[in-house]
Amino acid sequence: MRAEPTDAERILWQRLRHDIVLSGSHFRRQATIGPFIVDFVCRKAKLVIELDGGQHDEQRQADARRTRSIQASGYRVLRFWNNEVLGNIDGVLHEIQSALTSVPDA
Repeated sequence: MRAEPTDAERILWQRLRHDIVLSGSHFRRQATIGPFIVDFVCRKAKLVIELDGGQHDEQRQADARRTRSIQASGYRVLRFWNNEVLGNIDGVLHEIQSALTSVPDA
């Protein structure tokens, strides 16, 4: 997946790298958390962003288990459909920025 990101992943990654500069946030792409490879993670904010394509509509239970496991590792998980990123990138970025600014001080 790292060599062949989806259009939505490519667009969001470009914007995360250049537009999201809050509280020293730094995102990594295709990062490992436990047994999972997540689409994007900001370790400082303990925030995971997952992008879902059409195939995820058929694997909702598996995705829910994956999300619970990542949350059990102390991360918050935001999930967006690919079409949300492609059709409303500013709204997606606003939600990510809101999640970053709502991080309690450690």
